[in-house]
Amino acid sequence: MSRFLLVVLPLQGHLFPMLAIGQELVHSGHEVVWCGPEDTLRPLVGPDAVVHPTGVRAYRRYAETGMAGVRALWDGYLLPFTRFILDAVDDAVVRHRPDVVVAEQYALAGGLVAHRRGVRWASLCTGLLELAPPPELVGFDDFVADRVARAVELAGLPADEPLDPRFSPHLVIALSSPGLTPPDALPPRTVLAGAALGRRPNAPGFPWHDWDDDRRHVLVTVGTIVGHMIGDFYERAAAVLAPLADDVQAVFVTSGVDAKSFPGNAIAVDLVPMLDLMPRLDAVVCHAGGAVNEALSYGVPMVLAPVRAEQVALSHRVAAAGAGIEVPILDVTVAELDAAVRAVLDQPAYRDGARRIGDEFAAAGGAPAAAAHLVALAAGG
Repeated sequence: MSRFLLVVLPLQGHLFPMLAIGQELVHSGHEVVWCGPEDTLRPLVGPDAVVHPTGVRAYRRYAETGMAGVRALWDGYLLPFTRFILDAVDDAVVRHRPDVVVAEQYALAGGLVAHRRGVRWASLCTGLLELAPPPELVGFDDFVADRVARAVELAGLPADEPLDPRFSPHLVIALSSPGLTPPDALPPRTVLAGAALGRRPNAPGFPWHDWDDDRRHVLVTVGTIVGHMIGDFYERAAAVLAPLADDVQAVFVTSGVDAKSFPGNAIAVDLVPMLDLMPRLDAVVCHAGGAVNEALSYGVPMVLAPVRAEQVALSHRVAAAGAGIEVPILDVTVAELDAAVRAVLDQPAYRDGARRIGDEFAAAGGAPAAAAHLVALAAGG
C-alpha cells in the first residue's frame, strides 16, 4: 500500500477529475489524504476521508478574456492562492509523509513543496491551455514563464531553480487523447489518460418526470464561473431551441439566469446529474469547460462557445477533431447558432468525431489508468 497526498484546486472542473482518481486509489487499497478547503472537499470525499485543510481563498470572478484573462488568472488567483496554501501543504507533507504528492496543475504549491521536501510528485493537467496555448495568445509563454518564476520564489527556492510546478519531472497526467493534443506539446514523462469521471454527488432534485423520451435532447450549460461573461447567450440559445420543441427538448443549467429566459417547454435547473444525462443527450451547447470531456466520453457532439483562454484552447482542439462547432459566445447571431445546433444534431460527421475521441478516451483508460501510473511512480517506476 502506498500513501498519496492529493493537492486540489477547489474549482469544480479541476476538482472532479482529481476526485475520480482519488476514488480509484482508495478502491485499489491505497491511502489517500486530501489537501484543500475542508468545506469543499468533505461533501465529495465523505466523512471518513482524511482532509488536511488549507482554509479558503476566494476565487475572484474576473471578466477579462484573452491574454488579459491569463494575466488576471495568474495575478488575481493562482499566485495569491499559492501563497495562501503553501504552509498548509508543507504541513501536510511533513505530517502525512506521502510516497507521492499529486498536484492539480494549477495547485502550484503541491509541486513546489514536494520538490522542496524531496518527495516524488505528479501533475494532473485537467485542460489544454498550458499544453497547447492558442496562437492568438501572443506573449503567453514569456508571461507564464515569468509567473512560474515568481511562484518558485514564493516557495523560497532559488530563482534559477530548474522547476516548473505546472509539469512534474516525474509524471504528468494529461486528461486528453492523441486526437486532441499535439504530440509536440507534451512535456517529458507525460501520459494521456483520457477523461477521469468517477462517481459524484447526484442532483436529486432533477425533474426526470418532465423528461420526454420521444424527443431528442440538447443540454445548454456555461458552468458555474463564467455566467457573468456570456451576455444574452442563453436568450439566443432559447430563441434557437424553442422552435424545435416538437423534436428537441432543451435542458438549461441556469447559472443564475432568470428562469423567464428559458423556453416554457425546457427543463431549467441549477444543477444537473451530468454523468447520468450524458448517455441520453444528442448534443451539448457549452463554454468548453468541464462538460467537454464528459460529452466526448459518451460521443456527444457539441456547439462550443468559449469564454476564457483555457476554454478557447480546448474548443479549438475539439473543433479541429471534428467533434463540434466553435462559435463566438458574445457575437454569434441566432441564425448562426441555429445553424450550428442543427448541424451537430443532424450531420453524423460530428457525432462520429465525438465518438472517435470517446474511443480514444476509453483506450487511454481514464481514472483507473491515471491511478495505475501513480501507483507505479510510488513504487519507484
